[in-house]
Amino acid sequence: MPRLRFPQHPPVRSRRAGVHRPLAGGAPALAGSTPKAQQSPVWLFDLDNTLHDTSHKIFREINLGMTASVMESLNLDEAAASELRTRYYRRYGATLLGLVRHHNIDPHAFLQRSHAFDVAPLVKAERGLRDKLNRLPGRKVLVTNAPLHYARAVLKHLGILRCFDHLWGIEQMQFLGRFRPKPSVALMRHILAHEGVHPRRAVLVEDTVENLRGARKAGLRTVHVFHPGSSFGRFKHGRPDFVDLRVNCVGDLLLQKRPLRSV
Repeated sequence: MPRLRFPQHPPVRSRRAGVHRPLAGGAPALAGSTPKAQQSPVWLFDLDNTLHDTSHKIFREINLGMTASVMESLNLDEAAASELRTRYYRRYGATLLGLVRHHNIDPHAFLQRSHAFDVAPLVKAERGLRDKLNRLPGRKVLVTNAPLHYARAVLKHLGILRCFDHLWGIEQMQFLGRFRPKPSVALMRHILAHEGVHPRRAVLVEDTVENLRGARKAGLRTVHVFHPGSSFGRFKHGRPDFVDLRVNCVGDLLLQKRPLRSV
């Protein structure tokens, strides 16, 4: 594995809300885990359509903000800006990467402009989310391709900010001279090195299939959160080998409602 350097802006530390008490029976027995790993997993949570229902209202605001930001940054009309940002998202995993690589825009100004809205009236999540996260044994780390100020605002509104030890936004995913968001395998290895976690102790909980594929290549265990609004979260032919567990919500991690499949 190549030597990795830490980003200029390290992940934000977030004071956790109390001690997480393990459930009777411990953590879900994910494929390939050992008893020691089951006692102390490290959960890497995605944000949008994983911890909250972005498709409810927020995606519309993000789409409008992203398109408007591309229009302003590159002096394009709405149709051209929408097509370009979608193309860059599909190619690079984040519109920002294409804009920085091909147009040399200011990434921080773009992120602020594209997510300049109040999340409070738009957020929707499963009930009792804070309690469920607190009951899930093991450390929690947020890993999102969204900007940090937006992620923090959503977590704070949901009352779960203190559930997480660290917050990794896309600003923290700039290292080795470039942005490397999910599904970058190098990013996953970088996060594990920074968190001091062996890959088999780490579990990525995520709605986007390609991000789970990247995590598995880095040696992580994976949980797919199925969300009908996730356009990048559908399987073409059943559950793939790189997904250890499929759930519909965070609460399923506690109830162990879904069957597991050996690697």
